[in-house]
Amino acid sequence: MGLGSDASSSSSRLDSAPLLPHHSAEGAHLSSQPKTFANVFIAVVGAGVLGLPYTFSRTGWAAGSLLLLSVALLTFYCMMLLVACRRRLVDDHPKKLSSFGDLGDAVFGAPGRLAVDTMLVLSQASFCVGYLIFISNTMAHLYPIFAPSSNVFLSPKALFIYAMLPFQLGLNSIKTLTLLAPLSIFADVVDLGAMGVVVGQDVSTWLATHPPVAAFGAPAALLYGVGVSVYAFEGVCMVLPLEAEAADKKKFGATLGLSMAFIAVMYGLFGVMGYVAFGDTTRDIITTNLGSGWLSAAVQLGLCINLFFTMPVMMNPVYEVAERLFHGKRYCWWMRWVLVVTVGLAAMLVPNFTDFLSLVGSSVCVLLGFVLPATFHIKVFGAEMGWVGVLSDVLLVVLGLVLAVFGTYSSLVQIFHSSSA
Repeated sequence: MGLGSDASSSSSRLDSAPLLPHHSAEGAHLSSQPKTFANVFIAVVGAGVLGLPYTFSRTGWAAGSLLLLSVALLTFYCMMLLVACRRRLVDDHPKKLSSFGDLGDAVFGAPGRLAVDTMLVLSQASFCVGYLIFISNTMAHLYPIFAPSSNVFLSPKALFIYAMLPFQLGLNSIKTLTLLAPLSIFADVVDLGAMGVVVGQDVSTWLATHPPVAAFGAPAALLYGVGVSVYAFEGVCMVLPLEAEAADKKKFGATLGLSMAFIAVMYGLFGVMGYVAFGDTTRDIITTNLGSGWLSAAVQLGLCINLFFTMPVMMNPVYEVAERLFHGKRYCWWMRWVLVVTVGLAAMLVPNFTDFLSLVGSSVCVLLGFVLPATFHIKVFGAEMGWVGVLSDVLLVVLGLVLAVFGTYSSLVQIFHSSSA
């Protein structure tokens, strides 16, 4: 969920990924298939996985698994639509189409780039809101030192966010991300280690308790599950930079598909094991279901540290767009500070981590991941496709818009319900 030379080439940790080479104009070593596989994994897997067990408690383990696999397949298909568009246009376009925004510009001109940039800014800022919700809720769970308050701006979660803001203002004032890039390795090790510990404790808990679970939940929960699943697989912005770095372009699709399939299976197992271990008591952040031992605390603190230092990387595309549009592409510290404070205030207002994942996935990520790729594909290939191809793209656009409207409404209802509960 990597950074490029401009905002529209960003997908959260791509350029800071240690496996992705930076080659010169003359060309250096491009990514082999194993490195491409690893880079897809790095770019896609993120904090959204921690909300899957709670999602499965809403949708049921079977329905949740089917939703995950369906979203993974649809995401892969839309990624390949973008690759096909870039391959068609790259020879006839004067500029290198190295990013989603470049492609939007090539297909629809300035409005196309603006659409991509807008969705990218909203998604990146929303990811950071989710990070702050996770960190503050986890810290409030580990260290209940503040008294509960009905005022959202004085709650324990809000107080932890206030404590983080001065440090985040400093980190987000850094002009270059070079100093933060080595944290990518730490982030990925922590993610995998945390998942391993959680699954291990899930298994031991399930063997001891065997709580009742459901294969299928209420139909109304399906939209909620779709939103979280789309969020978990958000990575469409990284596909063009990754394809450009792949040494064997012909095998890129197969490598991408294999990586997405592996992630889908891993996500499914993680979600199912978390749900079957805790049943109806599964919390919105699965790590808060863990015991009170030192290992559990270490995992949760490691994840908090990971996301704390990942936030400036994730916010960088937002700054690039804001500074390009409103400050002549020049560095502007006060604009960055305003954006960080805005993200912090938004995090205080959302009570539930997974509810927010569903909202972001249902709205921004659906538009960015499904609607825009299908729209670009119709524009580029519409004149030569048969009716089946055109119909499939149109149906994908319609499906994305329907999911965006009803999924966003459903998520907002759930958030307001949680806020008033």
